[in-house]
Amino acid sequence: MRGINRLRRIARNIRNKFVSSKALILVYHRVNEVMTDPQLLCVSPKNFAEQLDVLQKNYRPMRLQHLAQTFQDRFVPRRMVAVTFDDGYADNLYKAKPLLEHYEIPATVFVTTGYVGERREFLWDELDRLLLQPGTLPEKLTLEINGKMHEWNLGSATHYSQDVYQYHRNWNVLDGTDSGQRQNLYRSLCALLNPLPVEEIQKVLGDLRLWANTRPMGRLSHRILMDEEVSQLDASDFVEVGSHTVSHPNLSTLPVDVQQTEIKKSKQYLEDIVGHPVTTFSYPYGSQADYTAKTVKIVQESGFACACSNFADVVWRGSDRFQLPRVLVRNWDGDEFAKQLGIWLHE
Repeated sequence: MRGINRLRRIARNIRNKFVSSKALILVYHRVNEVMTDPQLLCVSPKNFAEQLDVLQKNYRPMRLQHLAQTFQDRFVPRRMVAVTFDDGYADNLYKAKPLLEHYEIPATVFVTTGYVGERREFLWDELDRLLLQPGTLPEKLTLEINGKMHEWNLGSATHYSQDVYQYHRNWNVLDGTDSGQRQNLYRSLCALLNPLPVEEIQKVLGDLRLWANTRPMGRLSHRILMDEEVSQLDASDFVEVGSHTVSHPNLSTLPVDVQQTEIKKSKQYLEDIVGHPVTTFSYPYGSQADYTAKTVKIVQESGFACACSNFADVVWRGSDRFQLPRVLVRNWDGDEFAKQLGIWLHE
């Protein structure tokens, strides 16, 4: 009988999900155009403007906290949408903010505070810089990662000419084809390093830089906000700043005390900059394997009002305010963007 009742509850939740009011939380990372974008994080300013035009004309854009609170209340307007950005790239200020203000659409930017003001790149960007740009690298790479030795041979990809680079520069991690040794190495290192503690990642990146004979200085095109830029961003009537931890770790791999430090120090750092409480949070990477129930409890106890995950789904009355699903936006033009929103909202 207990099993039957559980199945009935699941069925009722599924039915309610499709007949009740639904909303979408959109997740972006960057508004920019770069030569290589292996993680598909960039939306061009032109396409972003078209997407905002679609939202302004056809949907109800609102602040993330307002959307989350609305689903705790009785009346839920149709076609509610919230815009969010993860990581805290500087182009959120210089490219995204002016367009958000022009279309009068609010957004939340989740900032990884340990990178603020630093001339270093996120893991996925630094691997792009080291591996996917033109130049010559040693043929053989040997790395100790998490106590285990790994070896790769670049073969003919040791020298990466401008012509070969141009041929491959639109490659991304969703491309199922075998594009080449450098792309395979990029994919392998992302998979091996993403779950590791930050200290181990930095050690491996240091070994990679020595192997590639390059400096740790990041590209200006990939830099993160500085303190004063975080303040400028938050000062906008249409942008609020949220927390995205200190170092962008996979929280599920960390002890509870380290998770607490990552979450609470990030919140405090941002509050010192903007001068008011920071009440929204986003889990790094954000799939349900990247954080735990203990992580969610820490976020709640740290004083956040809501938190975003990064698994794709609509928001509805049964959604957990501290595990809000989001839909990842790609570099679509306005027509494709409108089509994708309609699919998600079953319109």
